[in-house]
Amino acid sequence: MSVDQLSVALSKDQAYALVDAVMERDDLALTASAHENEDTGEWFFEATCDSPPDLKAFVELARHVLGGSVEFSVETLDPEINWVAESLKGLAPVIAGGFYVYGSHETGPIPEGLTPMKIDAAQAFGTGHHETTTGCLEAIEALLTHKDPQNMIDVGTGTGVLAIALAKRLGRTVLATDIDPIAVTTTIENARDNHVPGLIDALEAIGLDHPEITRRAPYDLVVANILAGPLTELAPAMGGITQTGGAAILSGILNTQADGVIAAYEAAGFALVDHLKRKEWTTLVLEKR
Repeated sequence: MSVDQLSVALSKDQAYALVDAVMERDDLALTASAHENEDTGEWFFEATCDSPPDLKAFVELARHVLGGSVEFSVETLDPEINWVAESLKGLAPVIAGGFYVYGSHETGPIPEGLTPMKIDAAQAFGTGHHETTTGCLEAIEALLTHKDPQNMIDVGTGTGVLAIALAKRLGRTVLATDIDPIAVTTTIENARDNHVPGLIDALEAIGLDHPEITRRAPYDLVVANILAGPLTELAPAMGGITQTGGAAILSGILNTQADGVIAAYEAAGFALVDHLKRKEWTTLVLEKR
């Protein structure tokens, strides 16, 4: 089987943003990664694909995510080398709040005092490397110092990283939903690998009107790391499934989009509690009043 590699020089933030966008889809790449050239300090986006790659789709996605045109270079790789495994070597462990997120390729010791989560790069969002995921993990860590949520839902779960973080820390069941069936499968696999298979109920669902979501409501903690547009559209429904005094942790929001999302949730009965900024990305912590 012929394998190609697409690459382009970008800023670090752009490279990671494009990696996350590519890995949200199941039709573009076998894997994607961002890495720094140790000699020059220049950052690169790379994607490994079955040959030939859908170059037009990559260009359109990059334009949507980065707001400009990107010119990729394409190289045919040696098919005898496991390039998916090679690309994973560039994903170093991430410490966010009290959590330690690492891939199965990582062989170093787990630092003491942190909650470990083994999350490999997959065809779903959430390896812990993006500022939206680290922002959510930090917000969860802070929230758990003064709240003890009993009924939780992770909307747009991706790899399940946030649901698994809550399940491991609290030892309680978390409902994890996603529009993408691949994300649901990935979440189930990651829950098993992190020894919490019985605590993660993974569900394929569009929006929040799935019967199982409404049956379990109201929730005292809602987490959603998706995008500003869907978050804004879901605000009234989020207000409907969150109990009074319950919390919502929201991310996938650019700093420039935060005011609009805050306004939508204030209209749905929430009050802003905290606003975390990690580079150009925002994580919001709100409370249902």
